[in-house]
Amino acid sequence: DRRHIRDGDIARLLAEVDCPLNMEMAATDEMKAITLEANPPAACLVPERREERTTEGGLDVVAQHNALTPVVAVFGDAGIQVSLFISAERRQIEAAAHLSAAAIEIHTGSWCDAVAEGREADAEREWQAIVDGAAYAHGLGLEVHAGHGLNYATARKISTLPEIVELNIGHFLVGEAVFIGLGEAIRRMRAAMDLGREAVCLREGDSIAS
Repeated sequence: DRRHIRDGDIARLLAEVDCPLNMEMAATDEMKAITLEANPPAACLVPERREERTTEGGLDVVAQHNALTPVVAVFGDAGIQVSLFISAERRQIEAAAHLSAAAIEIHTGSWCDAVAEGREADAEREWQAIVDGAAYAHGLGLEVHAGHGLNYATARKISTLPEIVELNIGHFLVGEAVFIGLGEAIRRMRAAMDLGREAVCLREGDSIAS
């Protein structure tokens, strides 16, 4: 709908940004054509209409299997890594694997909301679902990403999960940038993520030592 980005921005980003570009998009014919023309390294398929979502807010891969299959296939043939933005439900993860998607992005919004609102029991339940889902997806050979609603604290915690290799964070960084600048917001976020990863390294070191 061009609210967040315009077509010309894609070409500029591909030309000027050194890091790999991941295009987040709905699986529409228009977006498929734009993505194939741009040929970015990666694309993440997200729900656009209510009927495409699960109750958790992620893409309903089970229900949308037939519509998603050709999109995932044509992007894969073009060398574009495809990820699917889904909840941490096993049936959605299994459906993503059956589609031969390269990766999933676990929807962390419900967990982040529960943390922010102080709903400790809900937060723990949502966190455990993410932990279990990440391990299950990794076991199926999927690369595991995560995103939605993450801030410094939740990004640090989720970085302690060794299966998760990428976080997608946008709104929080832009909001922080209003007050401290984008560069500083990114530095603080990277520091939070690094602290989480250090915990993984310490655990692995303890395991080897024992």
